[in-house]
Amino acid sequence: MSGMQRALERAEREGRLTWTQPGQTATLPPPDEPAPAPTVRSHGVRDTVPVAEPRVRRTVDPAGTKMSPLFVVLHDPESAAAEQYRLLHMRVEAADHGRRIQLLTVTSPRLGEGKTTTSANLALTIAREFQRRVVLVEADLRRPVLASMFGLPPGPGLSEVLLGTATLDDALVKLPDDHVYVLAAGSAAARSVELVSSHGMQRVLETLRSRFDRIVVDSPPVTLADAHVLARLADGILLVVCAGVTPRPAVESALAGLDRQRLLGIVVNQVEGHTEAYRYTPTPLAESPS
Repeated sequence: MSGMQRALERAEREGRLTWTQPGQTATLPPPDEPAPAPTVRSHGVRDTVPVAEPRVRRTVDPAGTKMSPLFVVLHDPESAAAEQYRLLHMRVEAADHGRRIQLLTVTSPRLGEGKTTTSANLALTIAREFQRRVVLVEADLRRPVLASMFGLPPGPGLSEVLLGTATLDDALVKLPDDHVYVLAAGSAAARSVELVSSHGMQRVLETLRSRFDRIVVDSPPVTLADAHVLARLADGILLVVCAGVTPRPAVESALAGLDRQRLLGIVVNQVEGHTEAYRYTPTPLAESPS
């Protein structure tokens, strides 16, 4: 039995994870719900590297911004859920095993399991709580939602940058917090696999690596080819599953298709009946104590 299987079975025994029955239809929540959690390790000097100042032409006026209530780290920073995002960040740092996780991709087995909200809350946490310069990249070009969730003004996004109709500086948006930037998807793109597989995408990520301490990529679900392209470009991967909604075969299929060397862990989302609202099930690379 693999370490991942043991972690999943432990989560089931503790009541933190239940599976839908084969063929059962679940009602998925809109845009996404939160996630994260435990075991903490201090992060050292190696986490900070010199980066060039991001050049952006678009900023958000705090007075005119209506951000989604799902961003609990902004709206309720003292809540148990917000604390779990802080712990998730620390858990990711502890799981690097000497590798610097600069580019983190967040995906899920299927649509609607919480990856977008997890990505956003994690990016906001890293920037606000740990004073890192962070960019949140919406790489799900088929189903753009981040611009509306952040209340961003109309403008180009990643799709336009990859199509050559806008520059990266045109598309980056600076949030009211000086450390947080968003690169939304822009217009929905029918050629999403072609775009994220292009040299242009690699150049965008290389440029972002030179400008930011952390890059959090909101990826499509692993049922789409785009996710596997993005996973190969990442330093680390988080898989978000929804307790009681995600079928176990879907999780097993997702795990089988991801690079275990890059997979940092599973975020179990929407866990009920526990003091901590959200839990984190680690991979064998980063198992938490029982």
